[in-house]
Amino acid sequence: MPTPAKSLRDGDLIAAIDLGSNSFHLVVARYTLGQLRIVDRIKDMVRMAEGLDSNGGLRPDVAARALECLSRFGQKLRGVPATQVRAIATNTVRQLRNPRSFLLPAESALGHGIEVVAGREEARLCYLGVAYGHPPRARRLVIDIGGGSTEFIIGEGLQPIERESLQMGCVATTKRFFGDGRINRRRWREAQLEMAAEFQQFGNLYRQLGWKETFGSSGTVKAIGEICEAMKLTRGGVITDSALAALTERLLQVEGLAEIRLPGLSNERQPVIAGGVLVLSTAVEALGLRRVQVSESAMREGILLDLIGRAGKDDPREDSVAALMARYAVDAVQAEWVETTALALFDQAAADWGLEPPDRQMLGWAARLHELGLTIAHSQHHVHGAYVLENSDIAGFSRTEQQFLATLVRNQRRAIKLTAFELLPDRLAPAAQRCALLLRLAVLLHRAHEAGKVPGLKLKVIAGGMQLKLSRRWLDAHPLTRADLETEREHLADIGMRLELDGG
Repeated sequence: MPTPAKSLRDGDLIAAIDLGSNSFHLVVARYTLGQLRIVDRIKDMVRMAEGLDSNGGLRPDVAARALECLSRFGQKLRGVPATQVRAIATNTVRQLRNPRSFLLPAESALGHGIEVVAGREEARLCYLGVAYGHPPRARRLVIDIGGGSTEFIIGEGLQPIERESLQMGCVATTKRFFGDGRINRRRWREAQLEMAAEFQQFGNLYRQLGWKETFGSSGTVKAIGEICEAMKLTRGGVITDSALAALTERLLQVEGLAEIRLPGLSNERQPVIAGGVLVLSTAVEALGLRRVQVSESAMREGILLDLIGRAGKDDPREDSVAALMARYAVDAVQAEWVETTALALFDQAAADWGLEPPDRQMLGWAARLHELGLTIAHSQHHVHGAYVLENSDIAGFSRTEQQFLATLVRNQRRAIKLTAFELLPDRLAPAAQRCALLLRLAVLLHRAHEAGKVPGLKLKVIAGGMQLKLSRRWLDAHPLTRADLETEREHLADIGMRLELDGG
């Protein structure tokens, strides 16, 4: 089994950073008696989605605004171990034509790695965040309106049942339908009709599943709730369909976004409130909602809970790997032996290569999934497996982590594709390349699908490569393995690596 990245101790600080399309959030908490105690929060209205152009570029002034914010966050995080910090980027970074051009300086400013998550994984974290502030009592629907996207999740307990992410957030929707600053009743209705079509892809399924309570999370929903209370339309942190209709009518009495003046509306939220109300009112109408409870907690709290799970026995990635093995009929016995050998090699090389426990986790999971592509076709199964891992929605994994796994599986056999490592952040590429070398050896040594440990297996890191020691008797009894090791020497030589074989 892969070793957890690091177990949390009582009193440890952990931190979550949410790089949203509208706001950036930092939450720092202390892990005390198995619970979270929030000790600090910082929010900055960066409005990243505002700077995104149709070609996936990011306006320089918006990028600079984001980096300044991350520098401030970085100062707050000094002294918090990297294993206890998780930074998540969402919709706007997903849409960038070249995400690395932003992520490289962003990681430097923050002082920590930043992971990009897919919309469905973002939805899972949002659901966890709401569960943190409102312990689940019954099946619920959670609506999280961000700056660039909105997530819809039906869940029970701490487990999401269905997750959807639509490209409609407060910033993106305001920009899309009211980009020239004008607003009127005709435009509003046309926008609702256009957006309502997007609900058809999952609306019937959601209604069939049903739910007992509805929660809305993130800044837009909180802002709408505060406006409704200030207008004396509701109270107690609830948004009703009638209150939303009255708020919409109030908005449609102005001719331009700059003229919007509402009780309880902050100046920073004013430019994008129209898009936020449009998203929520469309959702309420399309899903037949009568009331939405405002949640004070959101994705950043979900990230904190996920950090706790990763450091303990509730890492959701373990369940996802098991589910993938079952779905693609992976030979569990073969996967176990490849994993055992790969991790034995890792433990012998880790100190010399500067590999860390999270790298060990990824290698273990890649070993379990290395034959995933066989269900598709034996020919090029490593390529098929890598494609599945890179492009699937895998609960608990960020896109960055999926790319890491895919890169290892892609390079488990045949020629080493160095360009695959270039798709990873620079901070991860060296570890991924070394883990791939270890996986290659483990797969090669178990090519015959024989159960049992490889006797006398020892790995030593040498200048420019590796020295592999095996039992001579075992090696003589496995001529195919010997031939494969000679071929492996050639593959490693192609990338400037040496492989010395000691069969003594």
